[in-house]
Amino acid sequence: MKFPYFTGERTKPEKNVSTQLPGSRLDIQNKPEHYKTSKRLADAVNVALLLGQPLLVTGEPGTGKTQLSYRVAWELGFNPPLKFETKSTSVAKDLFYYYDYLSRFHATQSHSCTTGALEYITYNALGKALLLANKKEDVLDFIGEQSSHDGPKRSIVLIDEIDKAPRDFPNDILNEIENMYVRIPELQNKSLTAPKDMSPIVIITSNSEKHLPDAFMRRCVYYHIPFPDKDRLKAIAIKRLKEIPMQTGASRKRSDHFLNDAIELLFHFRDETGMKKKPATGELLVWLQTLMQISGADNPIIDDSEALISSLSALIKTKDDLNIAEGTVNQWQPKRLK
Repeated sequence: MKFPYFTGERTKPEKNVSTQLPGSRLDIQNKPEHYKTSKRLADAVNVALLLGQPLLVTGEPGTGKTQLSYRVAWELGFNPPLKFETKSTSVAKDLFYYYDYLSRFHATQSHSCTTGALEYITYNALGKALLLANKKEDVLDFIGEQSSHDGPKRSIVLIDEIDKAPRDFPNDILNEIENMYVRIPELQNKSLTAPKDMSPIVIITSNSEKHLPDAFMRRCVYYHIPFPDKDRLKAIAIKRLKEIPMQTGASRKRSDHFLNDAIELLFHFRDETGMKKKPATGELLVWLQTLMQISGADNPIIDDSEALISSLSALIKTKDDLNIAEGTVNQWQPKRLK
């Protein structure tokens, strides 16, 4: 088996010919309608909606925490979530808005500052959601007469990977998250709030790399997404990867053989090899796409150790784990084919 694109052996490229490469397949994998939700996870979402509290979702990377918010937005008929990507430098204000002090200073020094503070404010995820929750005439002090505004409407806000933030970040947003408001000192300390019936729906994800404060946890509905068992993982793969043919007869038989063996090998990697970075659901879906693209219909590369090893860069993400995985395939394959 050889990949059809890059060989690393050609002496020169063909003139005026560019290789036709496939487009990204993430648009299929990440479609919210393909996201498969367990009953217990759906129950946690409903509890958060009922109580009007943020939903905090934990789980190892790749288990679908981020994509959950897109599924909720899609199913409830909302726009895609307003996403705040937490960084190690994030402070509480960043969740709501950014104020460009440097540009304001330069404008003041050059005497070109004529439009006031509004020109230097950029609203971020939760700030945008609070604005959208109101009628335009009620937030003119925050956006100005000339700004476009299509509220009032309710929004979903995704605060992604909150455990990346500095230690004080969760505590610093306690009151704002609970009462859905932000006070803006740069606008004469005006307070931007949301009507109760338009309050943003907040979903927070964490990889559990840091302990979150008890006071913060008390204000959240909590759910941990466990790693799926084999049957559920197969159902997720079929739902998320519509290209896998799962019809009847010979086609169905080949598909079951391919998918069952791929999942069996994944669990072997996770449970029996001592890998430091265990491959998760996200890596499995990318790996399956690789296998499907380079397999023949009658000879899936799951049957070929050398070909299977060539695909592992989509599944395994550290040097030591890759060495373990290659050795594991060479041991696993003969036992499987007996």
